[in-house]
Amino acid sequence: MNFEFTTMQSVLLIIFIAILVIAIIFFFKYYLNRKKDFKELYKDKKLSSPLVARNKYPEVDPFKLRKNILLFGLVASLAVIFIVFNWTTYEKKMDLSGYDLVVDEDFEIEPPRTAEPPKPPPPPPPPVIEEVPEEEILDDEEQPEFQSQDVSEDDVVEAPPEDTTKAAPPPPPPPPPPKEEEIFQIVEQMPRFPGCEDKATKAEKEQCSQQKLMEYIYANLKYPPIARENGIEGRAVIRFVVDKNGKVSDVKILRDIGGGCGEAAAKVIKSMNSMSKKWVPGRQGGRKVKVYYTLPVIFKLTG
Repeated sequence: MNFEFTTMQSVLLIIFIAILVIAIIFFFKYYLNRKKDFKELYKDKKLSSPLVARNKYPEVDPFKLRKNILLFGLVASLAVIFIVFNWTTYEKKMDLSGYDLVVDEDFEIEPPRTAEPPKPPPPPPPPVIEEVPEEEILDDEEQPEFQSQDVSEDDVVEAPPEDTTKAAPPPPPPPPPPKEEEIFQIVEQMPRFPGCEDKATKAEKEQCSQQKLMEYIYANLKYPPIARENGIEGRAVIRFVVDKNGKVSDVKILRDIGGGCGEAAAKVIKSMNSMSKKWVPGRQGGRKVKVYYTLPVIFKLTG
């Protein structure tokens, strides 16, 4: 037989047991404090053994009730343990009918801003034109002496020595850059949140996956205190990549409503990698591929 107690039922039962224990304590206290003239009652009574007289008045001896008190304490303790072990908490069922996972808007991702390039150096100064002096006519005494460069048949001409050292081979060409794997926006089978593989049809799996995804998001999402204090509500949009192994990566905030809401939603998305079950990866042409997944997360204050 399965016993289940809600939080309110468990608290009420434990309070009832506590009141019952207090009432029994007061009852025994009243019972032992009854006014009797025990002195007159035991005036002429002779005891068969000195051991019998270890208690002056046996009627008010608390140790004779020791067995019953221990038995009651044991029953009360077991009752409290039984209630605690059968204390059951129920998860609140989320009404996700008003939550739409479809994002109609197109988001332009701003490229990361890099540092401004340094200013170009100033142009060099124009060259200074120097005046060339006029050619001077040399005197006959200063004329250079020309030597004959003619070669006859008897002259021996020595060839220059050949260089026997081999030139080093040219370095190999650099390897081509690795080809980046394509990340798809839309595929034949979009990634699914785990836990719905027992469903029969594709539509049932899609609906179950969206339900479990929203339950996971709002069960682990913590409303930022700054946003709560300032009454910030709205919809943050997160985009991430589901790879071939079902892991989540490249989490980016496409829309942030402020107050730390975007960071809180991104933190929940990143925590999916610590789940025991991973996402079911998307497929294109029968093979697993990387797929972008865009998820809106609604922040709404209640109460």
